[in-house]
Amino acid sequence: MNAEKDYATEAEIQWCPGCPNFGILKAFKKAMAEMDKRPETLCLVSGIGQAAKLPHYLKCNFFNGLHGRAIPVAVGVHVANPDLTTLVVTGDGDCYGEGGNHFLHALRRNPNITMVIHNNEIYALTKGQASPTTQQGEKRALHTQGVALRPLNPLAIAILHDCTFVARGFAGDIDHLSTLFVQAVQHTGLSYVDVIQPCITWGEHPVSWYKERIYKLSEDYDAGDKAAALKTVMETAEQIPIGILYRSKPRRAFGADFRDRVTDRPLATVNPVNREAIQTILDEFKVENLS
Repeated sequence: MNAEKDYATEAEIQWCPGCPNFGILKAFKKAMAEMDKRPETLCLVSGIGQAAKLPHYLKCNFFNGLHGRAIPVAVGVHVANPDLTTLVVTGDGDCYGEGGNHFLHALRRNPNITMVIHNNEIYALTKGQASPTTQQGEKRALHTQGVALRPLNPLAIAILHDCTFVARGFAGDIDHLSTLFVQAVQHTGLSYVDVIQPCITWGEHPVSWYKERIYKLSEDYDAGDKAAALKTVMETAEQIPIGILYRSKPRRAFGADFRDRVTDRPLATVNPVNREAIQTILDEFKVENLS
């Protein structure tokens, strides 16, 4: 049985002292230990940003990619080796800004991966610029008169496109967040967890501001009611619900049809095609198209 300490690394943590990211890391370790996930069976994929550093501090396989490109890499990892538990760990700027197109198409494809987005409504690594989720009117490093644009609502987008598992957690409630992570990882299909992660350096509101407004969804909340879920995530910033917001009807996971038709083994275990055979195919293709 794995314990939380079994997921620790010797990497020096680069986050600000007291950053809520520590709570997310703690929740990750707690969730992985509860599920008894061996470190070698985990693969975390991230892009660029403070959130994207989390895989450095968790013992597991991991891949740091380009800004906004974590999701397609994670989908590739999952398709090649579905035996791995694959998670995307990144921030609101990386996922909803640079990676917004990949976020949208992941909703369509429904890969069996978990996306965890640290949402502090800011680009914290590059000194406090507004992100796609920054609230209208709030001042940021490059928006000294307040942000003019309305924020993106990625939770509403995910629900609208029938993401099979949509949840929101809070970095200040480790036990609740850990429970969400367990349920997200155990879910078959795309699971998406947006985590409220206040930035204590560049953010406009302290952690206490969020604690006063956050509430847990009631036990009689129906996560299968799409209209109710959309209404819930459209609530104002004065009321911030956390918990499982939406579960759609089960859908076939991306890559499953290919494995059923072509191979019952993960691609990662299949011997590569002989180089000479590939070259022969290419040569024949060239001849056919030039004649």
